[in-house]
Amino acid sequence: MSDVREVIIIGSGPAGLTAAIYTARAGLSPLVLEGEPSSTSDQPGGQLMLTTDVENFPGFPEGVMGPELMQNFRAQALRFGAEVQTVKASRVEFSSRPFGVWIGDPDTAEPTHRAETVIISTGAQSIMLGLDREAELIGHGLSTCATCDGFFFRDQEIAVVGGGDSALEEAQFLSRFAGKVTIVHRRDELRASKIMQDRGFANKKIEFRWNSIVKGYEGDPTISGLRLADTRTGEESVLAVTGVFLAIGHRPNTGLFKGQLALKDNGYLMTRPDSTRTDVDGVFACGDVQDDYFRQAITAAGSGCMAAIEAERWLEDNPGAIH
Repeated sequence: MSDVREVIIIGSGPAGLTAAIYTARAGLSPLVLEGEPSSTSDQPGGQLMLTTDVENFPGFPEGVMGPELMQNFRAQALRFGAEVQTVKASRVEFSSRPFGVWIGDPDTAEPTHRAETVIISTGAQSIMLGLDREAELIGHGLSTCATCDGFFFRDQEIAVVGGGDSALEEAQFLSRFAGKVTIVHRRDELRASKIMQDRGFANKKIEFRWNSIVKGYEGDPTISGLRLADTRTGEESVLAVTGVFLAIGHRPNTGLFKGQLALKDNGYLMTRPDSTRTDVDGVFACGDVQDDYFRQAITAAGSGCMAAIEAERWLEDNPGAIH
């Protein structure tokens, strides 16, 4: 049997690395499996690695670049004794103790690592349109978070892509800053709840481009417009905007845990009220993998702190757990 760790943290980002800082300072020698750079999910450092200016994280009055912020998180965790491996977990086994975590081939009999507690912080991904240049345009006019980036678009004309509650909420928030917000939707009616529709229709700053799909982005190096196609006629046009917000949903990185842990109907990990505890004793979840509402770096970091403290207390309450 491989050595049994007190804490293994699966995933990084603000939640996982905050959990690493706290558990390392508590003397628990956490092992962080931070993900792989080539992975479309579980990327080391999380979504902030794809973000440029971060101006709403406390302690940085002039703002900070997303990758720089996450490098600081990582360096702080390492300073206190966390071990970080740039690998992606391929399988977990939570039905027996100590828990098993596999790296590489998930079909091998023995797990790569064993642990008495596991903290899950694999995050979530914003659903993208899959168009050319999306990755390079993030932070250059393209965003997936109005709360994070709306301030940068004061008095500008911007677009929100989507037709559900999230799109309407983003548009309402953005209308506080922008000169005009155009909601681009592929149908001729919204999927949003009636109350959100009523608010959107009543907002004089919000307009609608119906029956339209996005074919591409105009502008280099920053966005200057959206290339649209009419779903009925196929006719293409360009909507002149300097900002585009994608609000077509998020996908939690929970595939590894299906059948192992309870999930909400929307696929996010289920945790107990006011806690990071999952339905398996000794397994905790923090950050965007379980938060389908706030989805902010600061709230992810806070829940990472919670998970670390709960894991530490669980180990204190179960002194004979380590084999």
